[in-house]
Formats: sequence, C-alpha cells, structure tokens
Amino acid sequence: MANYFIKTPWWLKKIYPGRLWSMSAIEKKIYLTFDDGPHPVATTFVLDELKKYNAKATFFCIGKNVIEHPAIYKRIIDEGHSTGNHTQNHFNGWKTSNDIYLQDVTAASKHIKSNLFRPPYGRLRSKQAKKIGDAIDDKSAKIVMWDILSGDFDETFSKEQCLKNVMTKTGKGSIIVFHDSEKAFARLQYVLPLFLSDFAQKGYAFKRL
Repeated sequence: MANYFIKTPWWLKKIYPGRLWSMSAIEKKIYLTFDDGPHPVATTFVLDELKKYNAKATFFCIGKNVIEHPAIYKRIIDEGHSTGNHTQNHFNGWKTSNDIYLQDVTAASKHIKSNLFRPPYGRLRSKQAKKIGDAIDDKSAKIVMWDILSGDFDETFSKEQCLKNVMTKTGKGSIIVFHDSEKAFARLQYVLPLFLSDFAQKGYAFKRL
C-alpha cells in the first residue's frame, strides 16, 4: 500500500486553502502536470504524445535539468505548454533549512520564468510557503499542489496500477501529477498514451495551468 493519497482528500485541501489543488469542475477540462524534467527521453516522449491530441500541460522543471537540457526546455515553451519552478536541486522542504531552501528556489527562478511553484515531494514548511513569492521575485506566485497522483514514480506500483489510479480518480478540473523522469518512465510510457486516448474520447480537453 502507498503511504500517500492517490486522490487528495477534501480535508487536506482545507488545511492549506492558499495552495492550488484543482481547477473549476464545471467544464470537461483536465490539467496534466509533469514533474522533475526536462529529461532527454521522457520529456521528448511526453511532448510527442501531447501533440497527438493538441493537449497542453504544465511542466514543473528542476533548475539543474533546465541547464543541462536547454533545447528540450525551449521545446516545452515553443509548443505552448506552461512551465513551473520545482527548485534547483529537488530539495525536500521539511528536511532543508528555510534559507537554503528559498535560495534553491531563487536559483531555479533564474532559468525558469514562471509564477507557478510546486514543492518537491509536496513538502513545504509554512514559513517557506510564505516567502515563495519573494524567492521567485513574483508577488503573484502560486503554490500548485494536485488533485491526483498517478504514482508513476513509485517502483512498487505496476504500470497497470498507475493506469487505474488516474482512470478511476480523474474528473473535471483535476490537476494530475506525472513525472517526466528516468525513474518513472517505464510506467509513464504505458499510462500516458492510454489515458490521453480514453479521456479525449470522453470529450475532455487537456489544458495548461
């Protein structure tokens, strides 16, 4: 059993009301997000799949990976997707001093021009959260969480379990987390094409944040 929620419970959203967990549930729109890239194989695969459905998504990028793969980062933007700050070095906010954590967010902001921020592992201290706007030098900063975790990063999950996670939990306005990373790729490669095909057939549009 996973030691985290596949679908974020209502009460957790209530504890952190200032964070973005899902979007309006009025229209048939889904918000796919991809964490930890850019990655030369995984991100390229994701972009190719999204293009088949004219789907837009949001990529929460790690600063050091943007430095390493600038052409792939440029492609994300050129193809009309959003990007977000996912720190420079993928630090866990609970295990990192506030100063070092915020400096890491600032370092990433030099390469990722966005008012969207997602904390790695979803772990962020309240003092860190309050200063994200200062760290990225944007008062309109939004801390983006999620409605559904695919679990693609979890090596104890089969690809079929990951597919079930997103197929059975997704609804209007869901913000879904996938990972364009080496660790997740075997599961992502299986799940994403099937998910896009199924929800496109159901009349959903895939939008960026």
